[in-house]
Amino acid sequence: MTTSTPPLSLTDAPPLSDAARPFDDLPLTAAMLAAVRQLGYLTMTPIQAASLPVALAGRDLIARAKTGSGKTVAFALPLLARLDTRNFAVQAMVLCPTRELADQVTQEIRRLARFADNIKVLSLCGGTPIRPQVASLEHGAHVVVGTPGRIMDHLQRRSLKLAALSTLVLDEADRMLDMGFHDDIVFVAEHCPAQRQTLLFSATYPEGIAELAQRFQRDPEEVTLAEQHADSKIRQRFYEIEHAQRLQAVAALLRHFRPERTLAFCNTRQQCRDLVELLRAQGFHALALHGDMEQRERDQVLIRFANRSCSVLVATDVAARGLDIAQLEAVINVDMTPDPEVHIHRIGRTGRADEAGWALSLCSTVDRRRVAAIAQLSGIEPEWHDLAELPAGEDAPLVPPMVTLQILGGRKDKIRPGDVMGALGGEAGLTREQVGKITVADQSTYVAVARDVAPQAVRRLAAGKLKGRTVKVRVLDDAD
Repeated sequence: MTTSTPPLSLTDAPPLSDAARPFDDLPLTAAMLAAVRQLGYLTMTPIQAASLPVALAGRDLIARAKTGSGKTVAFALPLLARLDTRNFAVQAMVLCPTRELADQVTQEIRRLARFADNIKVLSLCGGTPIRPQVASLEHGAHVVVGTPGRIMDHLQRRSLKLAALSTLVLDEADRMLDMGFHDDIVFVAEHCPAQRQTLLFSATYPEGIAELAQRFQRDPEEVTLAEQHADSKIRQRFYEIEHAQRLQAVAALLRHFRPERTLAFCNTRQQCRDLVELLRAQGFHALALHGDMEQRERDQVLIRFANRSCSVLVATDVAARGLDIAQLEAVINVDMTPDPEVHIHRIGRTGRADEAGWALSLCSTVDRRRVAAIAQLSGIEPEWHDLAELPAGEDAPLVPPMVTLQILGGRKDKIRPGDVMGALGGEAGLTREQVGKITVADQSTYVAVARDVAPQAVRRLAAGKLKGRTVKVRVLDDAD
């Protein structure tokens, strides 16, 4: 679908302040509003307040907003509102740059879809076998969420049919372009019905986004949200150091500030590996997340960081895109990014909701120009500090409070979180406070338990039964 419509209209997102708008202002069904309230969503975030009325009215939309601004709800509610639940055909599709983000979006749409019975939301991503996905599609789905390459695979196999599609969402479109998905996006969009609503969400607005908008949207409304982080929530400091000191400086900052969980950003995969090696040698529980890792490794790393079994996650920007970790106390920029908007994305991972967080940046002399660009974009006066000013931190390294156990058995074995909790509370004798997040994957189940009871939990689970059968259990450690 092409359009010759020139300039896009511009709607500035209102600030979330005294005039925070309730969801009740929106033309949603009573059941959908009840579902929103049950999830604890009382007032709209700025991007929701600006984009939801446009999207619910059926208009095409370009929304510029950072990760963590509430954009998933901003496109999930409109696509759910347009569904005909009696028709088990794919009526909405969300494209995401990574499997991790697609999984998060899938879960959020499922939570919002509780207002209606039997809405089926299916995740279609690479890194997992395609045959079970084909079988799931044969049984019908209302909404699919997936990565461009895997969606394209299904279209070529004709296992995914889009004749009934009414809503197409491109989530984090700029990152999909950065990752080389332009041709895949074009292929998918060209297989969608011409008469549809297209919602495009992007943190930045490069030339490629404008080209996609002109090619696949009809007279889109543009909503832009200035990215500002409250000083009271994110405390930002810059440390000028020699480049060779960076890795050791990270350890010094961790010992001084002692955050329970830290996300450290490096510009290269090799820098990630080098930093993890140094931190582990000094007793820190650190894991890497980068593009050279297999999907299984990436999944395990994210599970362990999210469930408080890992103190430091060292990642590249591409690998960390779409991560939404609650209660993240600190972000460390080991390498300064040349893109000031990427810097703002990075530090926005901490200081969410009512929580405070540290954003600590290590800068060599050549990084001064980058810091100046960040200051200009975000309207701050950089707060410079000297590492030598820090008092000596505690010698004891940070030890995460939880340990992750891997149970060899998962969704395909009909295991549910309640089964695991029952086994831990029964045979293993653990209290609810000693058990953390339980994640059930296709073939494995991951459960976080308090560090001091991990050996007891492994022994009892291995000696007992889960779903009527004996299972193998092991502790995931930093060598995994």
